[in-house]
Amino acid sequence: MLVRSHKIHSLLKAMGFWTWGLIAIAISASLVSISFRTISTTRDAASDNTVTGDANHAGTFADLMPAVRGARGTAASGSNQPVISKVIGKDVSAAQKAMQAGQWSEALENLEAAETKGPLTTYDRKTIAEFTGIAYVRLNDFKSAQKAYETALATGAYRAEELVRIFRLLFQLAAFNKDAKAIEYGVQAAAAGAATENDLLIMSQLYYQQKDCTNSGIWGDKAIAAFKNAGEAPKEVLYQLKLQCASNVNDIAAMRAALYDLIRLTNKTSYWNNLARLERQEERDDRNALMIYRVMFDTNSMNADTDYIEMAQLLGDAGLPGEAQAVLEKAMSSGVLKDEHRDRTARLLNTMKTRADADREELPALDAEAGKNAAGQLDVKLGEVYFGAGDYRDAAAAIGRAIVKGQIRQPEDAFVYLGRAQFALKHNAEARKAFERLKSVPNMSTGVLRLWSLYSDMIPAEVSQPL
Repeated sequence: MLVRSHKIHSLLKAMGFWTWGLIAIAISASLVSISFRTISTTRDAASDNTVTGDANHAGTFADLMPAVRGARGTAASGSNQPVISKVIGKDVSAAQKAMQAGQWSEALENLEAAETKGPLTTYDRKTIAEFTGIAYVRLNDFKSAQKAYETALATGAYRAEELVRIFRLLFQLAAFNKDAKAIEYGVQAAAAGAATENDLLIMSQLYYQQKDCTNSGIWGDKAIAAFKNAGEAPKEVLYQLKLQCASNVNDIAAMRAALYDLIRLTNKTSYWNNLARLERQEERDDRNALMIYRVMFDTNSMNADTDYIEMAQLLGDAGLPGEAQAVLEKAMSSGVLKDEHRDRTARLLNTMKTRADADREELPALDAEAGKNAAGQLDVKLGEVYFGAGDYRDAAAAIGRAIVKGQIRQPEDAFVYLGRAQFALKHNAEARKAFERLKSVPNMSTGVLRLWSLYSDMIPAEVSQPL
């Protein structure tokens, strides 16, 4: 077990998975961005609506923080809305006028003056604290704004329906301020049904920053479900957190699941690379290893010259020098080749090129022989040679004949090369059908089947779209 654990740790390090410190910095930046956008929207709405005393603007700051009515101590006729005391009516009215004019510091001075008056009712204290919070938000002083709203909450003057809004606002402010109370407010907001999908995402991040992967995953799943219910794609960071948490405890199955989700969401080559390497370290059979390298090559996710070199060697051993030549030529042109590997790669390329030229010269004879043979094995070989030469149309035709004839030793090779050839020809639907047939191959490597199935799923319906 110790040896295996060390191998997995080395693999993760080579794959570039994050450490707690590194990802915490990235997640922290993401968290601040989300919270700041929310608070900025709230701040702008406060300027436009709340200070007017109009509480009928749904979805604005006035919706989050009900406006104070009857600032001069009178309520609308027939209303049960509490009113502020006449003793502070003048100061609150002056504060409102200052806020309407964008004079936030002056508004704070008026509110401070109101606090010195007395006796103050509970509703008076709540009103002053709310208005103070609005002013501090407009001044970008979010710590003072949080303190003001906490003061308002502590008065106990909020009705149940108002608490839903205040908990969400306090959650957003506390999250932005990196206050430990953010999680508490977030739990309360979510329990009241006020948390949005972005709020749930932030909760997942907050728990992650506390190195609480269990709760991070729970809230991450809630966020993913909320995004999907809203008809939106979940945010990439949610699956990144799952991946990091899984890698911390060497949970290969969970890492694999997170990488599959990340690929389906983003189709990034970095995730393809990590997933292929994860499958590769579990594989001991050279034929299956070559299949994994083919996925890496076709998804442009190879980022190490040793991958190209090993793939070319495996192709050479499999009697496919034409494809090996193409792989090595890409390695030399892609800029990944290290100086210490150039001579070795050049020698290997010359060897493969010589063998590939010989195969291409023998194509007419092989084509004739395969045509006379009732079994499909020679047609598969013919199709593989055509594929290595870049003749995808003849490759697809030859392998198609082979599949019809049957009697193929490794049907998975036939289906993979047919799918690859059809995709190169931009016959996307036919490529999907070929890869789908891999599921019928008995005793096929589970890891290889997973990779090609995912590859097939990512083939776009429209040929104009890249994989």
